[in-house]
Amino acid sequence: MRHIATFCGSCNCGCPELYVDDAAAPEKRIVVTDDFGQRVQMSVDQFADLVASARNGLLDDLVAG
Repeated sequence: MRHIATFCGSCNCGCPELYVDDAAAPEKRIVVTDDFGQRVQMSVDQFADLVASARNGLLDDLVAG
């Protein structure tokens, strides 16, 4: 798997990470791991929808203080 990003990264607790698995089936190519060893797999199109929603502010309420 090709590492794309680490989210957090300010500790040694096993932060969530984003990967691209070029060998996976297209519907499972994007891989997000969490700090508990779990993983979510999705297609590039699904991930693009998630990114577009974040850019458009749809997720802002989730992170608002």
